[in-house]
Amino acid sequence: MSRIDVDHPVVTMINTFEVEPENQQQLINILVETTVSVMCKVPGFVSANIHASLDGTRVVNYAQWESEEHITAMLNDPDVHPHFTQVREIARPDRKHYRVIYSEEA
Repeated sequence: MSRIDVDHPVVTMINTFEVEPENQQQLINILVETTVSVMCKVPGFVSANIHASLDGTRVVNYAQWESEEHITAMLNDPDVHPHFTQVREIARPDRKHYRVIYSEEA
């Protein structure tokens, strides 16, 4: 489960995908299947959350990893590459890495 907390030592990878509305569900299916079959077994994986824009043009993957090194290793993992190819056929990804600076709740 994702935990958004300044004191939780993770690196957050936020990948925003631009997609045609007719391909949004297909992209979601690929991302969920990839997470279940591959990503959750990769060392350093903490959590993944998939968000779909209401207008159908974006999908966001909010994923937490133990470290930047774990993300780099995942990106170089040959088991992950076929899924990246599938995604790039229907969407334009924009991946960035973040750390939590501030979090507040009611």
